[in-house]
Amino acid sequence: MQVLCRSTNGNAECNCCVCGQGFVMFWERQSRTQRAEAQREIQEALRRHHRDHSGAQAHPKAGFLVPESSGIFAFSGAPMMGGVPVWDL
Repeated sequence: MQVLCRSTNGNAECNCCVCGQGFVMFWERQSRTQRAEAQREIQEALRRHHRDHSGAQAHPKAGFLVPESSGIFAFSGAPMMGGVPVWDL
């Protein structure tokens, strides 16, 4: 299961614990346990983004998948389930 995270200045579902940047998440339906595990993975990914940068610019502008993928967004179910057009990524 993958989660697509995109930065937002509006209503965020989660925030980076380092810089406070907000993110919305697009994911397939899952159990509470799976969502809790995914949120831990998302926070770890957000912290990893700050290895080289300190501010919100540390996060990918186009969004990112958790867990990370070497493929492209077009082949992930997360964007499709979130209603995000592939050309908008």
